[in-house]
Amino acid sequence: MEDQVIKEAAVALQNDWGLQLPDIISEEEILKQLTIKVTRLIDQGPETFFQLMYRLDISEKKLNGVMQEEYVAENIARLIYDRQFQKIQSRQLFKTMNEEVDPELKW
Repeated sequence: MEDQVIKEAAVALQNDWGLQLPDIISEEEILKQLTIKVTRLIDQGPETFFQLMYRLDISEKKLNGVMQEEYVAENIARLIYDRQFQKIQSRQLFKTMNEEVDPELKW
């Protein structure tokens, strides 16, 4: 199941971030490409960067924490990837839960 979530995260990140990923997708490759995009985004200015982080629902507390560390772009890429991963897992969980509900109880 985790491989499927990684594939879905890769597709979502390719669509949202325009990542150029190889046919064989790995977490490491996704993070590498995402780090490149994050670096470019940071270079463009803080306003656009912080708007995007807000839109992605990246925790301000976590973001402020990684901004103080050594590898800022890599750490932010990890936050983005982890958040995307969480969203996909939640969707799959709720989809499964909705499928298990008695059809007569659905609205």
